[in-house]
Amino acid sequence: MPEKKWSELTAQEKRDQRFKWWLDAEGINFVSADAKKAYKQRVQRMIDVYNIKEPDRVPVSLMVGALPAYLYGIDYYTCMYDYEKAVKAYDKFNQEFLDADSLASPAMIFPGKVYDLLDYKLYSYPGHGLAKTATGIQFVEGEYMKVDEYDALINNPSDFWMRKYMPRIFGAFESWTKLNSFTNIIEAPAMNFMPYAMSDVQNSLKTLVNVGNELLKFMQVMGEFSRKTLEAGYPAARSGMAKAPFDIIGDTLRGTQGVMFDIFRRPDTLLEAIEVVSKLQIESVISSLNASKGLSVMFPLHKGADGWMSDKAFQKFYWPSLKKTINAFIDEGILVTLFAEGSYETRLDSVNEFPKGTVTWLFDRTDMTKAKKALGDKCCIAGNVPTSLMATGTPKAVKEYCKKLIENCGKGGGYILAAGAQIDNGKVENVRAMLDAAKEYGTYKK
Repeated sequence: MPEKKWSELTAQEKRDQRFKWWLDAEGINFVSADAKKAYKQRVQRMIDVYNIKEPDRVPVSLMVGALPAYLYGIDYYTCMYDYEKAVKAYDKFNQEFLDADSLASPAMIFPGKVYDLLDYKLYSYPGHGLAKTATGIQFVEGEYMKVDEYDALINNPSDFWMRKYMPRIFGAFESWTKLNSFTNIIEAPAMNFMPYAMSDVQNSLKTLVNVGNELLKFMQVMGEFSRKTLEAGYPAARSGMAKAPFDIIGDTLRGTQGVMFDIFRRPDTLLEAIEVVSKLQIESVISSLNASKGLSVMFPLHKGADGWMSDKAFQKFYWPSLKKTINAFIDEGILVTLFAEGSYETRLDSVNEFPKGTVTWLFDRTDMTKAKKALGDKCCIAGNVPTSLMATGTPKAVKEYCKKLIENCGKGGGYILAAGAQIDNGKVENVRAMLDAAKEYGTYKK
């Protein structure tokens, strides 16, 4: 019987294939037979928990953020600009936690020189809007799409992005407002390219080359680090990032104030724009993950949290487009992780709408007992260990908190012990306490 084409597979068959790619680890030259065995054990533990089955024990996601940098004498700023020093710090940290389910990586710390070259306006970060001693990045709220530009976004989103949005958020591309729309090019195109004779446009193109060269340096260092980590037996699934379509509009286009006005003043136009960005994101993420044989996509959820909008508004503006996007990924066999920043307790009873094992919820401050009751029959859940506890608490307090989470959420499988957010300023002894709690209290009897 001929092998099915990808397009002929069911959603479940696609998902099983993605898990198989992850488990088989094709192309990885493990340092030893023990490393290969440990890798498969760790991956199978995660596959079981994603499928709402009881693994051998509760897995742990440490989410240490920049903690390894501070433990070993450097800081976030140094990690952003000196990739080799960042890798050395994370290597030292990982040597202390070789019994973890996965190891820490500096790859999520942005390459600072790239953002400097681009003159990126949406973030403040150490040395760029923040003191060099600052930890992490801060989003710069703003109205980056004007209210009268909805039609431009809806009718030609690519052109809007290139000639209006990008010149606003990248100082390096301010000159792109002078470019002609590519959709104007049909025949005899030469004169459409006259703006490229301008010095400021040419400089912006040279900047892109420099950005590419810097990114290549970054990826070479991080790629080598990732290769060694995998070969030592520690899994890392290929994954992507996505946003709730409402958050694309409300975070990075209209801004909080703008989108709040739009909910009341132009709801139909807002919904039309949400539909446009939904389609764009679905196509982009699926294309990327299929090309890389990726497994998962994570959504950091922002404006759907408790207290941000009414349930009526949530059900009209936020959830339908997010649900549509999630279902498109599920149909491609992609595992979806929803990071519910803040609290999501008022939403729990209305979001358990997906097939069993297809969606994982990572909670920040949501009551995990309520989350387990509302979602645990079909969704893997994770998180809730407070970052404040990891930063200021004692190992005993951390271990006791983790024990209660395991007791309340671990029954039947489908629970990952994790912090509610990155623990950049945590104590290393508290990280150890999390791991110890999982091993002491999280083992399932077979």
